[in-house]
Amino acid sequence: MTQSKGKISVYYDGACPKCIKDRQTYEKLAGKAADNVCWVDITGQEKKLSELGIDPIKALTELHVKDENETILSEIDAYILLMAKVPVLQAIAWLIGLPLIRPMIAKIYHWRVNRRLYQSGRL
Repeated sequence: MTQSKGKISVYYDGACPKCIKDRQTYEKLAGKAADNVCWVDITGQEKKLSELGIDPIKALTELHVKDENETILSEIDAYILLMAKVPVLQAIAWLIGLPLIRPMIAKIYHWRVNRRLYQSGRL
């Protein structure tokens, strides 16, 4: 798997301490590759999200990434693109994209996100 070179935008929940920590971890692992990622806090940005074609509720429950071609990817596709930018994470990106692994990862991901949002009273 080759490293993607284009700049991407990641729409993340800046009101979520776990999401902020995940971003910081990604930036550490990415090193210079982190320069190819623009992080966009979606907190209070419902109108902007809608203008981009992203449902604000889906933005809370699924990661969204705009690739270098201006295409919006969500959920596991977004994670695969984000991880593919970092050499140390490329194998994980490949693994979670496998047909037998992908649905299982998606189910666990949604369960964890929905639990976090319900516990914080945001969903």
